[in-house]
Amino acid sequence: MDKVGEETLKIMKQAEWYNKWIFSLIKKHLGQSILEIGCGLGNFEVLLSNIGRVIGIDIEEKYVTLLKKSGKYESAGFGNIESDKYFFRNKTFDSAVALNVLEHIDNDEKAFKNTNKLLKTKGKLIVLSPAHKWAYGTLDKFLGHVRRYTKVELTRKLESSGFGVVEVRYVNWLGLLGWYVNGRLLKKRIIPENQLSIFDKISRPFLLLEKFIEPPFGLSILIVG
Repeated sequence: MDKVGEETLKIMKQAEWYNKWIFSLIKKHLGQSILEIGCGLGNFEVLLSNIGRVIGIDIEEKYVTLLKKSGKYESAGFGNIESDKYFFRNKTFDSAVALNVLEHIDNDEKAFKNTNKLLKTKGKLIVLSPAHKWAYGTLDKFLGHVRRYTKVELTRKLESSGFGVVEVRYVNWLGLLGWYVNGRLLKKRIIPENQLSIFDKISRPFLLLEKFIEPPFGLSILIVG
C-alpha cells in the first residue's frame, strides 16, 4: 500500500468510537473462527479477537509483521483473495470480514468466489465498501479505490459467487457528506485528521440512530452473504 493508504489507516485507527460502531453492526454475524481479509494495521483486531479466533491476512508484509507482534490474532500472514493464495492450507472459517478491501481489487467477483471456498457451510462473508459511484473523487483515487458500489451491483456479485444475501444496507450518511466535499469539491488527497476527530464526536447520535433506521444513502454499503 502506498503512503496515502498507510496514513489513512493510521488516521482511521484513531477513530475508536467509529470503529466500535461499525463493529456493533457486524458483531451478530461473526462466528467462532474469523478470517479478517486485508487486516492492515489491525484497527479491528481487539474487537474481533474478543469474539473468536481470528486469522488475519494482508498482501503487505510490513502489516503482517506488525500484527504478528501484537499477539491478538491466532495467526497472521500473507493472503491474496484475488489470486487465491494464503499462508495457511486447508482451513475454513465460520465468517470472513472484508472492511474497506474489495474496492481495491481489480477482479472483485473472483475474490468473492475465492472467499466463498474459505467458508464453512452456512458461513458468512461480511463486506463494508464505499457506496455511490457519483461520490468517487480524489480521496478514492489516491487511496487506490478501483470503484464505489451500488447496492444492486454488490448484491449481484455476491449472488453470482454462490452467496445468498442476508443483509444489505447503507451506513454513515453524515460521513458521505464530508467525503463528497473533501473528495469532489475540495479535491483533497487524504482524509483531514482534524475533521475526522470532530466527526468521531459529533456523529455519535446520528450513527446510533442508524442502528434502528437505515438512511437512504451512506458513505458505505454493509452487505452480508
